[in-house]
Amino acid sequence: MVSEPVNTYSQGESVASSKNILIVASHPDDEVLGVGGTAARHADEGDRVHVLIMAEGSTSRDDQRDSKAHGQAIDALKQAARAAADCLGTEPPRFAGLPDNRMDQLDLLDIVKHVEAVVNDVDPRIVYTHHGGDLNLDHRLTHQAVLTACRPLPGTKVEAVYCFETLSSSEWATPEIGQPFIPCHFVDIGKQLEKKREALGYYKQEMRAFPHSRSIENVEHLARFRGGCVGLDAAEAFSVARQLRF
Repeated sequence: MVSEPVNTYSQGESVASSKNILIVASHPDDEVLGVGGTAARHADEGDRVHVLIMAEGSTSRDDQRDSKAHGQAIDALKQAARAAADCLGTEPPRFAGLPDNRMDQLDLLDIVKHVEAVVNDVDPRIVYTHHGGDLNLDHRLTHQAVLTACRPLPGTKVEAVYCFETLSSSEWATPEIGQPFIPCHFVDIGKQLEKKREALGYYKQEMRAFPHSRSIENVEHLARFRGGCVGLDAAEAFSVARQLRF
């Protein structure tokens, strides 16, 4: 059952009661690359899935950030994110609009406050975010901000925080940056893989041709590999940052 925090989800399980789910991703497309199939399964089983995208995703290619010069590209990414959300069945995404690949220029507290505001509004039971050892700096800061915003204070309603892998970042890191991604929690997305592929199709400007790591073909290869790790046709894999049992 997708909405229950267990180690491996098997085929045929059903949801007992709907829950609020929150995905916190650094850039437009990360929410689909890392957790698109799981998001679609949550939605299919009656959960309400919210998405927060932290950075605008477009201005890092210039020496100096100029969001006005990239206004059309930023708007196009927002439209792609909305179309992907509609495809997966999630709520329309929220955008923090932080500087792309320059989140280290901000005070961590300011990043945390963006996440806290959405956590307080959504009141999620399960939170998905980036692996803390990714090559991409924004991913690492997002991970840290989520763990801070969802710290396990008395009375917390967050039952689990899961960390996803992001192609062209998680596998490109080294142990010197952080702990390698080692999954121990798998979600069966055999029925949702095609939705994930379709959702990524809205991010044509972000996807690359095979054999680039961030290609549609490689996304499917990874899903098939992760599925094969646990005896399924296709799966998404996560490390567990925290998981409570009630």
